[in-house]
Amino acid sequence: MKVNVQSVNFTADGKLIDFIQNRMDKLDVFYDRVIDSNVYLKVENTSSKENKIVEIKVHVPKDKYVVKKQCKSFEEAVDIACSSLERKLVKRKEKQRLFA
Repeated sequence: MKVNVQSVNFTADGKLIDFIQNRMDKLDVFYDRVIDSNVYLKVENTSSKENKIVEIKVHVPKDKYVVKKQCKSFEEAVDIACSSLERKLVKRKEKQRLFA
């Protein structure tokens, strides 16, 4: 799957980008018709520790899913967002199976 990673107001290191790519590739197990995905990484300027925001947009035929999570680290946010996307994609696959 093609994953486009954009970091806003900072530069993401290679380890983080590799982690995101590996985690997003696991979505193909749940739904194999994913076209591409965009991952936006943002750091919010607040005093709280949970200031890392990850927004993932996944494009599938005739639809798109957007998940936004805020956590202490980007890895944790990506992991939680991907778990949420897995549930959404499984639900979509089940609906297609019912109507096919």
